[in-house]
Parts: sequence; structure tokens; C-alpha cells
Amino acid sequence: NLDAAQTENIPYSYFKNTDPLEKVDETVSGWLKKQQSQISSLKKQEEFRREFLGNVAHELKTPIFSMQGYVHTLLDGGLEDETINRKYLLRASYSIERMIGILDDLDTITRLDSQELKLNMETFDLIELTKEIVQSVELQATDRDVAVNIAYKSDKPLIVNADRYRIGQVLTNLIINAIKYGNEGGFVRVEFHDLHDALLVEVVDNGSGIEEQHLPRLFERFYRVDKHRSRQVGGSGLGLAIVKHIVEAHKQKINVRSKVGLGSTFAFTLKKAS
Repeated sequence: NLDAAQTENIPYSYFKNTDPLEKVDETVSGWLKKQQSQISSLKKQEEFRREFLGNVAHELKTPIFSMQGYVHTLLDGGLEDETINRKYLLRASYSIERMIGILDDLDTITRLDSQELKLNMETFDLIELTKEIVQSVELQATDRDVAVNIAYKSDKPLIVNADRYRIGQVLTNLIINAIKYGNEGGFVRVEFHDLHDALLVEVVDNGSGIEEQHLPRLFERFYRVDKHRSRQVGGSGLGLAIVKHIVEAHKQKINVRSKVGLGSTFAFTLKKAS
């Protein structure tokens, strides 16, 4: 206990701040804010989960219903009709392949999210890898009359330190997207720019371009600028999300620039081998 002489020089704020009711009020207010923040976070997680499951179900319905229709037609007598039996079996097979592709992409992005997928870092020539990817997509490019070129005139290799298989996935996704959504008779060009300790890789097309409001969401799972056209050309809707995960797992950046009527450029960086 303090007598009058001892309390004479103690500021009033000391007593005010030690008011037990005020302390309780502050504690309760802090607890409420924390609970509201947690509730808000849980609501966002639930909304994301609900949207994610809805998108997965929607993506799988298309190939499943297509396959079901072809199989029922074959069972109802089409199997004996030589004009359609092989054609419908091939279409059913394509639907199965599409489902497998969606499930593979879901597995990949789940492992990337949980950090179960470990990068196999190695030193390799990025130009040689890009040439392999361009050759592998030649059929898709020919079907749409799209010229795919590598804008690199030097004989000097571009050596990087990265996961070769995963960077191959990144290049394949970006180049195939550019072929699918670019203009028929157009071009896709892969460019390389030296940034001293890193390389900037750009996949450029002269397609119809993407409206500005869509750009911030392009790398979201299942986000589609034109849902009708996207499902016509196929794909899981997870390609760009996987690309972003892989690039960021390398501690690098990816972005997109686009102008309606002019085309799009997807660019990412990679660390050069020391």
C-alpha cells in the first residue's frame, strides 16, 4: 500500500491504466478481433474449398458425359455398325485421356501445394530443352497453322540450374496455350534475355490478346477467360496454376503482359548456372 507522500509524484495515467475493468474490456476486445479474423479466414477457406470442388466436378463432367454417350450408343447397336464403332471408341478414348490429364494435374498441384514435390536441380542447356519442346508440339502447331520459333541466334548454350523436367512442363504449357488460344496462321516465339545472373524467358504470340481485367487472375486454378472456348480446346484449367507453382518453387517470378488485338507475352526468370 502507498501513502499520500509516495503517490504524490505518480501520474494519474498509472491508476487509469491499472483499472481492472478497463483491462478486461481491452482483453475482450482483443479476443473478439482475433476471433473475427479467424472466422473470416475460415469463411474464405470454405468458399475456396466449395469453389474448387465445384470446378473439379464441372471439369470432369464434360469428358464423363461424352464417354457415357459414346458407350451407350455402342451398346445400343452401334458396336455392330462399322461406320461409327471405331470412331466412337476413339472419341471415348479421348475423353478418358482428358480425365486422366485432369487427375494428373490435380495430383501435381496438390503435391506442389503441400511441398511434397521436390525439385531435382541440375545444370542443363535451356536452348536444347526448348528445341525438344518445340519439336514435341509440332503436330498441334501444324493443325492450327501456327509457326513456332526460337529467337536465339547464337551457338552459345544457355546453361541454367533448375529442375529440367519441371521447366519442360512450364515451357510446354506456355507454348501449347499460345498455340491453342493464338490466331490460326499466327506465330509463337520463344525469346531469351540475359539479366546477368538470371535469364528472362518469354513466350510471345500474336493472338487476340487478353483483356486487362483478366490478367491478375490468369494463374488461378480453373480460371478461364473464355469458358466456352477453353472447354472446346480441352485442358484441365490448371496449367497456368501449375506453371506458377513450379516457377515460384525455383524462387523465381512469372508474369503476363497482353494487349487486345495484339497478343500476349508470358515471361519467367531462371537462375543461370554459376
